[in-house]
Amino acid sequence: MIKQLKNNIKKAAVILTLVACVSACVNKDEFFFLEDTEGIDEAIWDSEGSVQLHLNRVYDVTIIPFPMQLTPDRYGVHFASDENYLPSGDANARAALGLEGILGNNDVRFTGNTYGGNPGNNKYWDIARCNDAIANIPKGTIATAVQRQLLGQYHALRAFTYFELVKVYGGVPLPLEPQTPTTVYNGGRKSARECFAAIINDLNTSMTMLEGFNPSDGDGRGKITKLIAACLKAKVLLYWASPQFNPTNDPKHPYQASRWTEALAANKEAYDLCFAAGKRLMPNYLDIFRTEGSTNTEAILVRTYSNTIPNRGHDGERRVRPLSEGGSYSNFYVPTTKMLDAYPMRDGKPLNTSTAFPYDAVMFWQNRDPRFEATFATNGSVYPLSGNATRKQWTYNTAVGETTGNAVYVKRFATPSLTSGNVAYSNGTGGGSGMDWIEMRFAEVMLNYADCLNETGNIGEAKNMVRTIRMRAGVVAGDSDYGLGLASSTSAMRNLILNERQIEFAFENKRNADLRRSRTMHLLTGNMSKLEIALVSTANKATLEASTNGVMFRETINVNNKATYQTYFRNVTVTNTTYLPYNIPEFHYFYTFHNDFVNFGSDILPTVGWAGGLFDPLD
Repeated sequence: MIKQLKNNIKKAAVILTLVACVSACVNKDEFFFLEDTEGIDEAIWDSEGSVQLHLNRVYDVTIIPFPMQLTPDRYGVHFASDENYLPSGDANARAALGLEGILGNNDVRFTGNTYGGNPGNNKYWDIARCNDAIANIPKGTIATAVQRQLLGQYHALRAFTYFELVKVYGGVPLPLEPQTPTTVYNGGRKSARECFAAIINDLNTSMTMLEGFNPSDGDGRGKITKLIAACLKAKVLLYWASPQFNPTNDPKHPYQASRWTEALAANKEAYDLCFAAGKRLMPNYLDIFRTEGSTNTEAILVRTYSNTIPNRGHDGERRVRPLSEGGSYSNFYVPTTKMLDAYPMRDGKPLNTSTAFPYDAVMFWQNRDPRFEATFATNGSVYPLSGNATRKQWTYNTAVGETTGNAVYVKRFATPSLTSGNVAYSNGTGGGSGMDWIEMRFAEVMLNYADCLNETGNIGEAKNMVRTIRMRAGVVAGDSDYGLGLASSTSAMRNLILNERQIEFAFENKRNADLRRSRTMHLLTGNMSKLEIALVSTANKATLEASTNGVMFRETINVNNKATYQTYFRNVTVTNTTYLPYNIPEFHYFYTFHNDFVNFGSDILPTVGWAGGLFDPLD
């Protein structure tokens, strides 16, 4: 198998080899093995252009893609949370929430046993690329200054990849050198502490090597800089201090006492570096993903896309658009009632606690945190698409031109100017919006910092971070300091920050990780439900959709008048009783490796709690 792999690679031109995806069966002799030094002409390490192509490929397989685009085998467990209504979506996501049986040892595949080029298929092949470059670039003839810039990015990308693995599994195998047929890694799973130490070491190295590296916006957007490496390091240390990896937070424990202090220092450094570099919250929450390049002051780590460059687009626009606008709306963007209820009122107070901005379950969209309106298009609300600034969205069941009765559409990732005929993306032919994916933005740096401030006793400064974010959102001060006055203890502020993250990062694929990091996922209770809009009577459909001079009657009614709204519509909570209530075991905070990975590796033990589990991810 190894000989065949080498021969196939050698037959290709160097550049094609660098960008090609190698698909091969895996056996225990090559699971961690990607022998670039013998399969690829070693001369590539003497050419900056060739190494850059290699590096670009590592970016492609490492940085998170636009969410809901690629769902490699059993990847859905990483979307599972109280954010998405998934009964008609991914079966493994349902199992991860306990809605449909339970997960088994083979239901989580984040490493894979093949390499098809998609993120998540086999992260160790991605790590092998980094290991190979880190070992061989210093042996080449590229100028030292350029070598440092390249190596700094490889170190950060390796750290990023290991961090994604550690978040899922705890301690993982940790090869940091190129593997050969005679020196295949057999070190088994390392402790979480060893893995975090290696990740932090990579990020410290990256920060040092990338000092002064500031690629231009034209050809450098999406490239890792010292600033990005610092923000990643801060996030990694936040996780190391958080309950997922630090459940007892024992100040007398030799490995736990300083975690929050170290996380605070790293997060302060990241925040200060961002501020000094001009990073600021975008003035308009709805513009965050709709603004690209240097004018986006909030974006930090970006995966770039294009609707004009072949094979550099994505199908995200179609997945968030209603049918009437060329879309095919994805179930992953249907919010649960828990998600809708997470949004506070306009003064920052939770539902049913504000006197100035009362909550009405019928008119559920009114008086809410402005991020509710910025995130969701509700029945009869203005939702500009195809360049029509006054276009209204109708979400009631049987609405002409639509196929769903879901109460809301997520509109954060839609492009108002894009016409319906240009929505779908086809590789090589263009289309779609080409919207960049922002994997990390300044608001996350601020909330990471707020978490550390709160846990180290500085609740006041933690509130300053959240207050700034709420002010940007348009929340009003009210009689309780933007709702922050209700958090009078570390515990209360911890819950407030977690809820703030849920709404600030709505559908940015962060909720699952936040629930796991905070060890609150197993606390989810009840059945999964969503909200739909039904007609009061079937006769209302003909009335609403009757046209006069080409304008439907529904376009003339005031849906924000309760009496008018209730004349035609009623809200229906849909609970799917086919599936069980939330039932997430606590040992699921760390998944186990797929049996293929366990069997093909050496001394790779299943995780405690799972079948045959002997490895303690917190050891």
